[in-house]
Amino acid sequence: MDLDSFRWLLTDPGQELLRAAEAIPGDDPLRASAQLRRTAPGAAASHVAAALTQAALRRRAVVKFADLAPLMYFTPDGLEQATRLPVAEHRAGRLVAFETRSLIDLGCGIGGDLVVVARAGITTAGVDLDPVRVAVAEANLAVLDLPGAVVVADAADVDPSPFDVAFADPARRTSRGRSFDVDDWTPSWSFVETLLHRDACVKTAPGIPHDLVPAGVEAEWVSDHGEVKEAALWSGRLATTTRRATVIGDGGLATLTDADDPGGEVRALGAFLYEPDGAVIRAGLVTAVAAGVRGGLLDEHIAYVTADASWATPFARGYEVLEQVPYREKPLKAALRARSIGSLTIKKRGVDVVPEQLRKRLDLHGDNEATLVMTRVAGEGTALLVRPF
Repeated sequence: MDLDSFRWLLTDPGQELLRAAEAIPGDDPLRASAQLRRTAPGAAASHVAAALTQAALRRRAVVKFADLAPLMYFTPDGLEQATRLPVAEHRAGRLVAFETRSLIDLGCGIGGDLVVVARAGITTAGVDLDPVRVAVAEANLAVLDLPGAVVVADAADVDPSPFDVAFADPARRTSRGRSFDVDDWTPSWSFVETLLHRDACVKTAPGIPHDLVPAGVEAEWVSDHGEVKEAALWSGRLATTTRRATVIGDGGLATLTDADDPGGEVRALGAFLYEPDGAVIRAGLVTAVAAGVRGGLLDEHIAYVTADASWATPFARGYEVLEQVPYREKPLKAALRARSIGSLTIKKRGVDVVPEQLRKRLDLHGDNEATLVMTRVAGEGTALLVRPF
């Protein structure tokens, strides 16, 4: 979508065409294009394409932006990089807690974070190199009746000092696709390191290595309903610990830090098994979960916790251990058939097993369902039938 087509989409005729595009059912782009052309026979091909693209992006955006999605505007790459709404709201909540009055978004994309920060009452400004993304960000602030300024600029050329907090979400895409190499980020990692010398927050990929985080910077891994969405680096007065895991679920939000981690030891398998949330694992706080359920690790290199009692914890999913079954494939197959297990969920950690392939080879038959955990206990391959609680 080019800049002229997007700006036309904001006009009254453009809005009318967009509403017509959103009213077309189904996901067949050729059929939708033909129907929209019949609805608006005089519309330019570029305008039809812009309306259909925007309608499709709004439908996809519901997963990230919930009830804001039907009002907002997007680009394909901007939507992909945008923060999911509950995660952005958590970040904005932290900024409010630190009495942040103003924020500069250095690489604001379509303005997803700008919108959330502005809704939290913080004065916002954004810059981006792409004129289309800047126009989209401006439109998103306007359609939600939020204050804020957005301009086309290189983040590296902007002085963030007039603002309380600088925020950056470096683009991690190149012409080759998504990149996990910090040298490919835009703005660059060297720019990020400079930014982290002041009060700042930088959104990064969840896989960022711990040794890459500068000294004195807090790294917070955030998951939303079990999916690890990002690692946020907090610096200056915004940093309150070294490592943090924050989990967001139906019951709200919970957070765990390295201050909650007394360390832990490997112990014998107990009556219950706990599978820590991905944010906890990324943050290296599995032993903090073990301490919370009064348990220990099954193996020093594997993120499973065992305990003798069941505990409700937002940081892990719990299972009752029903029995240990053979680990080797042939006797395991016999054991499952003897129990009439026809539907099997396979979970694995620390072992060379491909669940989909193993399930096919087991050739299951029966009316019962089960969950199988394949892992190592004290270094030995172990298979456990468990029941979620």
